[in-house]
Amino acid sequence: MIRHEPENTKCACGCQLQRIGEDVSEKLDYTPGVFTVGQHVRGKWACRQCETLIQVPVPAQDIDKGIPTAGLLTHVMVAKFADHLPLYRQEKIFGRAGLPIARSTLAQ
Repeated sequence: MIRHEPENTKCACGCQLQRIGEDVSEKLDYTPGVFTVGQHVRGKWACRQCETLIQVPVPAQDIDKGIPTAGLLTHVMVAKFADHLPLYRQEKIFGRAGLPIARSTLAQ
């Protein structure tokens, strides 16, 4: 789990910010032989007096609002173009690993 928090929890008005929640996003990664899910947690902080809301921006992603990381994208591309493994076979391999990824998703 990777936590993304603001560097300073003081409001511009001088008050201490209070944590009011968080946004959690999951990313699917692949290292040879192992699929992992990494969580990115971005805390929400608010000032009770001036109602200011602060949250760290979303980290840069390979695919906007996408789940795969560079490792998974690389694995799919190498399997398809270097190893000549069709997407329907990759779909079955992912399914056996417990990841139901449709070949239409892999093709995008």
